[in-house]
Amino acid sequence: MLDGDEHPSTSAPEGPRMSTDSPVPAALRAARALEDSPALDPAVDRVRPWVAHLLERRPRFAALLHGRPLGHALHPLMTDAPLGLWMSATTLDLLGGEPARPHADRLLGLGVAAALPTSLTGLADWAVSGRRTQRVGAAHAVLNSAALALYTTSWVLRRRGARGAGVTASLAATGLVGASGYLGGHMTSRLGAPPRRHSGPATTRATPDSDETDLPGGTPA
Repeated sequence: MLDGDEHPSTSAPEGPRMSTDSPVPAALRAARALEDSPALDPAVDRVRPWVAHLLERRPRFAALLHGRPLGHALHPLMTDAPLGLWMSATTLDLLGGEPARPHADRLLGLGVAAALPTSLTGLADWAVSGRRTQRVGAAHAVLNSAALALYTTSWVLRRRGARGAGVTASLAATGLVGASGYLGGHMTSRLGAPPRRHSGPATTRATPDSDETDLPGGTPA
């Protein structure tokens, strides 16, 4: 079910990188630095075996988390729920006026609830991905966790009547979600994660994409 042992090999590169004559966006440089950062490996090596063990013990549940009934990864679809709810709440906070406040608060709370199952699907995909994806995913998870904590704090503050502080907390969380979303896009669009073989039939392409093939040695082409 799972890839390799506790130290999965590095996933295949996302394809030819930009030529040296083309400017590389700062955000992309930062994401690539995370890919290559061994400083994230201790955290990966502590968490991944635990997640992998749980998935191996519950293969049917693991298949559901990976999206096998759909034929492709479930996590990207799941992220639409909390993000949509939180963005809607922020829009009402900024433009809805006083009549929209209870609706914004309700949307915020629903987003917090939706984030929990969404995080499980992401964690399952992360555990079976290549090392570069796992490094970026670790930073992605930290940002998401901080954003979730701020959104939860925002909801509590609103309930206690500290609306200004609550809105400020949710706006800060929105910034973190944006940064985390970029890393999520990097993993799917640049690194080709998660491995498709876990969520559906094997690829029919002559040359598999990205994380469908692991490179030994950890050196991208």
